[in-house]
Amino acid sequence: MTLIPLMSAMIATPKGAAAPAGPAMLPRGSYDPGSGYRPIAAALAIGLPAALVVAVALSPMIIKSDPRIDDAPWDTIFVEKPKPEPSPKPTEEHAKPRSASTTDAADPLVPTATDNVVDRGPLVIDPVIPDPGPPVRPADPPAPPPLVLAKLDPRYAASFQPDYPASEQRREVEGVARVRVLIGTDGHVKAVELLSTDSPGFFEETKRRALAKWRFKPATRGGVAEESWQVMTVRFQIKTA
Repeated sequence: MTLIPLMSAMIATPKGAAAPAGPAMLPRGSYDPGSGYRPIAAALAIGLPAALVVAVALSPMIIKSDPRIDDAPWDTIFVEKPKPEPSPKPTEEHAKPRSASTTDAADPLVPTATDNVVDRGPLVIDPVIPDPGPPVRPADPPAPPPLVLAKLDPRYAASFQPDYPASEQRREVEGVARVRVLIGTDGHVKAVELLSTDSPGFFEETKRRALAKWRFKPATRGGVAEESWQVMTVRFQIKTA
C-alpha cells in the first residue's frame, strides 16, 4: 500500500526546476488568489493517472492462493452405467405376413385375454381336510325298566265273581264274558270294554261288578305305579244242588 503514493510523489515532482524557497514575489499592489494551490493541483493532475497506470501494471503480480479444501471423509464410488438390453428378435410367427382371410379381416376392438397379462395374486393352496371316516353311531339310550303287570288283589278275590243274570239263569244259559279293563294307579277299575260274550246279560253284570268291587295291585315300572290295561275272563255256570 505504501508503494503507490511514493511513486505518485516522484512522478509529480519536476526534475529541471527547483522549488522557490518562499512564495513568489508579486508586484506591489497585485493579488493572486490561487497562488497557494497551484502546486497541489499540478501534483494531483500528474500523480493520479500515474498511480492508476502503476496499479494496473502491478495487479497481475497479486496472486491469491486458493482456499484449502480438506479431503472428503468418504470414498467416491463410480458405478458403471448399465448397458441397454438388446431388443428381442422377432419370431417367425411375427415375421411372417398375415394372410388376408375372412376371420382376420379386422382386428377386434376389445383385446383378447391372451393380449393382457392378468395378475392372479399369490397362489392359495386349499387346506387338506382329514377324512373323519364313517359317522359315529350314537349310543343307544338305556332300555327302560320292564313293566310289571297288574295283578288281582287277593284281599278282594271273594268279590270277583259277578251275580248271575236272572233271565239267563231261568233259561239255564251258561257262558263266558271277556272284557278289557283299565286299571288306575290306585288299583281301581276306571273303564271296561267288551271283547266277547255269550250273552249281553253276562257283560252287563261283569261291567257292574268290575267298577264296584274289583281291586288290583297296579302295574309298576321301576317301582313307580302306572296305569295299564288288563284282559279278564269271567265264567257263568249254574251250580246244581
